Amino acid sequence: QVQLVESGGGLVQAGGSLRLSCAASGGTFGSYVMGWFRQAPGKEREFVATIAWKGTITYYADSVKGRFTISRDNAENTVYLQMNSLKPVDTAVYYCAASRSISQLENLYDYWGQGTQVTVSA
Repeated sequence: QVQLVESGGGLVQAGGSLRLSCAASGGTFGSYVMGWFRQAPGKEREFVATIAWKGTITYYADSVKGRFTISRDNAENTVYLQMNSLKPVDTAVYYCAASRSISQLENLYDYWGQGTQVTVSA
């Protein structure tokens, strides 16, 4: 089984930046597609970004494209989400997840972290 632990969340002002990390243990990290999702209060969980096994293919939600960057370090079993130009609408709990295939669909991700809170103030 795979365990995922997110970190790096916090409180920032609009226009600021945060870098989220997701540390993985168990399984074979390099064989998984990794993704980030988020859930704002009262909202459904939504796709943010995903990255393929070798990091050569990435996809982003339109709402974050150009502002967020997903990356991975297979040697360190870690996935990152660099978030720049943050907006209050980005406020949410951010979740790291692992899948066997590239996808924006939540149900295709087999493992999930506990989430980390990101709050962006105006």
